[in-house]
Amino acid sequence: MTGPVTVSPELSALEADRALLGRTSTAEKVAEILRTRIIEGAFRPGERLAEDKIVKALSISRNTLREAFRLLTHARLLTHEMNRGVFVRELTTDDVRDLYRVRRMLECAVVSAISAPPAGLDQVAAAVAEGEKAERAGRWRELGTANMHFHQALTGLAGSPRLDEMMQQIIAELRLAFHVMNDPERFHGPYLSRNQEILADLRAGRGPAAAEKLADYLTVAENQLVTAFSRTPRA
Repeated sequence: MTGPVTVSPELSALEADRALLGRTSTAEKVAEILRTRIIEGAFRPGERLAEDKIVKALSISRNTLREAFRLLTHARLLTHEMNRGVFVRELTTDDVRDLYRVRRMLECAVVSAISAPPAGLDQVAAAVAEGEKAERAGRWRELGTANMHFHQALTGLAGSPRLDEMMQQIIAELRLAFHVMNDPERFHGPYLSRNQEILADLRAGRGPAAAEKLADYLTVAENQLVTAFSRTPRA
């Protein structure tokens, strides 16, 4: 006689996401759900994605899932290994440096152009409030997620769907890098006050001052990650 079947929190979350698929379960929608789970830290770098379990959790066809896997592999979030399956991608130090190079070019350019309180600032403030709530609860991974929402909202101030899409891709890859940090409180915690300072500058229309703070912020974060990667044994 078999015992009760246990369902991991990650698969329970996917089952809850089933309603998002609606009547037409497209590969793009499935890829978006899986990308969101990667951003939220539900899947770790190097983790094998169990095809059967995901198909069952989302009530989708195997072909739909494989197409979603293909899309996320093209987006550098997954890797396919012959005869082994599909895995969440593991980043390298070079990946981290490149991601932060792009972030400085993208985010700082958006912020530095601001000379008056911009439309969309409510989303930036909401992300800061989300981070404050997570800090009070001691939920450090959620604070990291709130921090990503903050940077997505900063890019959103440009009002460009293309930049929004680019930033979403960058954020998803960054979550794969953040797993190398063994102390999420120590890593994510100090950036909340920096987010608050940048928000204050933006509310006052001080875009160049906010961009200067942001550039320093990104350099510090990059150096922390590069140092952590250098100390982590790679497979």
